[in-house]
Amino acid sequence: ARAYANDKGLGRIRKQTIARTMKDRKEFIIRKAMELYALKGYQNVSITDLQFALDMGRGTLYYYFHNQDELFLTCMEKYFLEPKQRALNSVPEDAGIERMIAAITDYLHCLEEALMTFDNKTINTSNVNDLMFTAYSKFPSLHRKAQRLALKELELWRKAIYADQRAGLVRRDIDRDQIALMFTHVKNTFDPALGQTQMNFSLLTKTYSELHFLLKKKKK
Repeated sequence: ARAYANDKGLGRIRKQTIARTMKDRKEFIIRKAMELYALKGYQNVSITDLQFALDMGRGTLYYYFHNQDELFLTCMEKYFLEPKQRALNSVPEDAGIERMIAAITDYLHCLEEALMTFDNKTINTSNVNDLMFTAYSKFPSLHRKAQRLALKELELWRKAIYADQRAGLVRRDIDRDQIALMFTHVKNTFDPALGQTQMNFSLLTKTYSELHFLLKKKKK
């Protein structure tokens, strides 16, 4: 009985080890593929390019992902949509502006940290913007998910402004809809046409804080 229990325990450990190895390998594929997509653009990456970058046979690659579209969608979900979804889900219904700023800056820091994990350090937020545009153009389902998240963020900003108005923390004479749009557009101030190749995340945080300061009710 003891031997059977030992064998059973070893079997469970082996299964856990295999599952962990498979998960690690899948994470590795996603990270390297995302790096390649960001560097070259989705249209310019072939299965052969992926095999070479991953040092992996085509059969092994297809074991984890049925085709390149599935791999690309997984990359986009993992790096862009899922972190934003987690950030927005962390915001309580009665949250104010400060809590919303914290949630969005956490999301932006996730993006910053993700870029830092890439081996190729020439990849910047300009590459990422181009990639996102391609993704949303090619995959309508992905675009719809992104739109839903954008609308959810906008509504949370509205609620946060209203919560602070009721608490007497910000002015009541402001247009909630317009100010909510301004908060959502802070991230869009990055413009490659102006020579910016890398988004300044600390500047974004400062911009949120400055906008919040302008809304605050002046003490008498």
